[in-house]
Amino acid sequence: MSNQVVAGRNAVFEALRSGKSIDCIYLQKGGKVKGVERILSLAKAAGVVVKQVEMQKLDDLAQGVVHQGVCAMVAPVDFVSLDQLFQIADSRKQPPFLVICDEILDPHNLGAIIRSAECAGAQGVILPKRRSAPVNSVVLKTSAGAAEHLALCKVGNIADTIRLLQDKGVWVYCADMDGEDYRKVDFSGPRALVVGSEGKGVSKLVKECCDKVVSLPLKGKINSLNASVAAGILLYQMIDD
Repeated sequence: MSNQVVAGRNAVFEALRSGKSIDCIYLQKGGKVKGVERILSLAKAAGVVVKQVEMQKLDDLAQGVVHQGVCAMVAPVDFVSLDQLFQIADSRKQPPFLVICDEILDPHNLGAIIRSAECAGAQGVILPKRRSAPVNSVVLKTSAGAAEHLALCKVGNIADTIRLLQDKGVWVYCADMDGEDYRKVDFSGPRALVVGSEGKGVSKLVKECCDKVVSLPLKGKINSLNASVAAGILLYQMIDD
């Protein structure tokens, strides 16, 4: 697979900090890129080549992503297996805490969910091989570098994966409008949260596989929340202190 473009100060910095293989970093020629010093320091320590280029080169690399004067060419995302997610939890001496994305097609939403999952202490995010936003430069930028630190797992079938998790003692929660108020739910122990697509929510088959459906009370006139916002609220409720 070819290298990926990472655009933006935080995304490039976190790619460096994670130890990810980086081919080259491109900086805006003649521009004062805010926060570039820490990027240059890590790049020098890691022996990563830094090139100064014109703004047009950065625009071409970023392909519409806000690059803030810096881009990097990095190795493609290294997806892990389901077993490896459990190994990560074991290595941290934590119960499994996972996020399952059911047909999240908007890369901004996917990036935001990955960011919230990493900040909340989840060990990984599970994605379907089909009907999912690709982990591209938009996802990497929106995740603010979290995608460089959080394990990502691709699976062929979400429903089958939920059953495998349940066989391993993981309680699977589905975020949906007709569920139990999340504030009344005990989320302790091995757990996974399923977040559905922006338009249709969690698919009927996947929802039927879950152990419990939870919802966020809505007090206004709008009848739904953005998928990444809902995921962020629920993930922080699910943190096991």
